[in-house]
Amino acid sequence: MAVQTKNIPEAPLVKKSQKHLKTVAVRTYSDQKRPSVENDRIAQFLPMVHKIVQRVVTYLKPPLSFEDLVSAGTVGLVKAARDYDPSHQTEFKTYAYIRIRGAVLDELRGWSFVPANLSKQIRNALELSQRITEQTGAAPADAVLAEKLGITLDKLYQTFENARAQHFLSIDGFEDDMPALGKLLAEANTTNPAQQLEQAELIDKLADAIQQLTERQRQIILLYYQQNLMMKQIAEIFKITESRVSQLHASAIFNLSVKLRQWKDGR
Repeated sequence: MAVQTKNIPEAPLVKKSQKHLKTVAVRTYSDQKRPSVENDRIAQFLPMVHKIVQRVVTYLKPPLSFEDLVSAGTVGLVKAARDYDPSHQTEFKTYAYIRIRGAVLDELRGWSFVPANLSKQIRNALELSQRITEQTGAAPADAVLAEKLGITLDKLYQTFENARAQHFLSIDGFEDDMPALGKLLAEANTTNPAQQLEQAELIDKLADAIQQLTERQRQIILLYYQQNLMMKQIAEIFKITESRVSQLHASAIFNLSVKLRQWKDGR
C-alpha cells in the first residue's frame, strides 16, 4: 500500500548516515517476515513518524538530522506493530504514538542541548522559582521572577527557551531525578498496583499544575498537547506572534517542571 507523504513537512536532510542505511536494510529484511497486518499498520502510520519528528525538531532543535530521527521513529513504529496487543484495549494509534516518540527521544539521549553557563542560569531560575512557590503557594509572575533574578524579562524568556529542551527530556525520564511521564503513559494498562498508583498520582499532580498556570499558558498547553496544534496555528488563534507563543509555552513548561520537582521531593 502506497504511503502519501507529499504533505508532510520535512527539515533539510544531510547525507545519509551509515546508521540510517543499516536501519533501512533491517527494515527491508524485516518486511519480508512480518505478517501482513503488521505491514499494513506500519504503512498506515508511517506519516505519523514524520509529524512527530517535525514537532521534536521544531521544539528542541537537536544536533541530529531529520533523517536520523525519522529512522529512529520508524524503528519505534515497527516495534509497536510487532508488540501491539489488542486485548489491552488501547488503540494502536495511541500505542504507536508513544512508542515512536519514545524511540525518537531515546535517539537524543546523551546529547547536550544546553551549555554549562546556561545550565547555571536555568538552575538559578529554578531554585528561586521553587523558593517563591513554596513561600507563596503560587508560581511567581514572569516579571517578578525576572526582577528578583536581576535580569530583563527578555533575558528570562531566553532562559526559559534554553531550559525547554532540558525539561522536555527530563519530564520524559531522561534524568534520574524526574518522573518518567512517557514511560508511565506507555504503561497505562499495567496491572502492577504500584505503577498504577504512581501513574495516577503523576497525572493528578500534572493536572493540578496545569490548572495553576495563567489562563493563556493553560490554553497554549492544551492546544499544543491535547489538540496537537503547531505554534504557528496557536499564534493565529490568539492573534499574537509565533515567538510570543513560544515564550508563553516555555514559561509554562518551566512552571510545570518546578511543580513536578516539588512533588518528586515531597514538598
